Amino acid sequence: MSKTGDQMRLPVTAAVLAGGRSMRMGVDKTMLPVDGEPLVARVAEMVGELCQHVVVVTNRPEALESADLPTGVRVLQDEVAYQGPLGGLVTALENAEDDWVLAVAADMPWLRPEVVRLLWESRDGAQVVIPLTEKGSEPLLALYHRDCLPAARKVLESGRRRVVAILPSLKVVEVSLAELRAVDPDLASFVNVNTPDDLSDVREGAGPAQRSKEGREVRVSVIEVGTRRPRGMPSERAVTIDMNGTEIATVQATPGDLEEMAVGFLVGEGLLTDREAFLGADVDAKRGLVYVRSNEPVPEDLVYRRRYITAGCGKGVTFSSLGHTLGLEAVTSDEVVDSAELYDMIGQMSRQSVAYRDTGGMHSCALGRDGQVLLVREDVGRHNAVDKVLGRAWIDRIPVEGAVLLTTGRISYEMAVKAAKARVPVVVSRTAVTDLAAEVAGTVGVTLIGYARGGKLVVYTRPERVSIAEEDDL
Repeated sequence: MSKTGDQMRLPVTAAVLAGGRSMRMGVDKTMLPVDGEPLVARVAEMVGELCQHVVVVTNRPEALESADLPTGVRVLQDEVAYQGPLGGLVTALENAEDDWVLAVAADMPWLRPEVVRLLWESRDGAQVVIPLTEKGSEPLLALYHRDCLPAARKVLESGRRRVVAILPSLKVVEVSLAELRAVDPDLASFVNVNTPDDLSDVREGAGPAQRSKEGREVRVSVIEVGTRRPRGMPSERAVTIDMNGTEIATVQATPGDLEEMAVGFLVGEGLLTDREAFLGADVDAKRGLVYVRSNEPVPEDLVYRRRYITAGCGKGVTFSSLGHTLGLEAVTSDEVVDSAELYDMIGQMSRQSVAYRDTGGMHSCALGRDGQVLLVREDVGRHNAVDKVLGRAWIDRIPVEGAVLLTTGRISYEMAVKAAKARVPVVVSRTAVTDLAAEVAGTVGVTLIGYARGGKLVVYTRPERVSIAEEDDL
């Protein structure tokens, strides 16, 4: 039997999971060349030097015909297509030639053998051996005993697709961050290729985030010339929203509060309407994936619907054209909001916008009632900030009837639609309102207010909901 260095190959079946749709990349990333070979072949070759058997699990076996996989690598097709990493793991466990399976994502180009051997040596009677990185558990570079199969099947049948959902019912050994850094100081093994920028970094040989001598990640900062004042940088990542196994959309967003952003997006698009049918959401922050589960079905024609690229930051996405929105049920509310309360809530939102003060490049959105701000969320995209607020309110069952939605960004037509679908009667911005937004809002019964700053405001639609003191000069 062949050896790696002085050590034998491990009695493990390595399962390279290559069944994703690569929505954030735009093409099948597993076939993109890195150092002259497809990414999936590179990963299969690396694990083949460590493990006795290697399989590649995919939904598209025909796509791998030109991958030039190493000799002896088997290609397995998922029993049910597009069931996420958990579906791939189930297929691997069922077909493994060894008691242990090493699950590894097909987009990990810098896997170090020392990490795999560390996982193997840490078994100690476990059913799962999983590493803990700075971003949490990494289930797609982990060891699974074939005894995990019943638990994995049960979770998959429940509609969940995240691998970590099987862990509570199994005996798990966690490999600490300190142990990982001892064999892989920069955690290069855990780098994924999700976006074109990631691919460029890999091809250029750029490693993980730079670290200081003390082992801390070095944060990129900008010093403003003349002031020497440090300023952070806004963060954005590609985030894919999945509902009941169907990939709905990929958006650019700030990587925080992703559960509520996904839920808010689906509520705003009319895909989530029944709170009692909502089953929950799982976030894979490392890979930028949010899996939303609901007893409400995804419309069968969704994949054929036209997606409209909006005028928002990062090119917002909506399924609602202007024609569709004019058929929405009108928002009926007799609530009247005092103009002084609106000014005050704008100020409350500003004071709670911590990320904006740190970076100067974030949008804020808030939900207020009776002069008090209840929620504030921030994001590089104004649409995303709205989704995060509406999603949090929907998840926590916070009533929005009679509430006020406040934003630092321009109000365009699709933001008016989000408010209408969420049944929010009043939307306020510190800046402008577009003509289409005003047209839509007037039709669906939403009060739009712009330029709410400096003691002034402009009411564009449904002014009866705003009371203005006599001294206010509009």
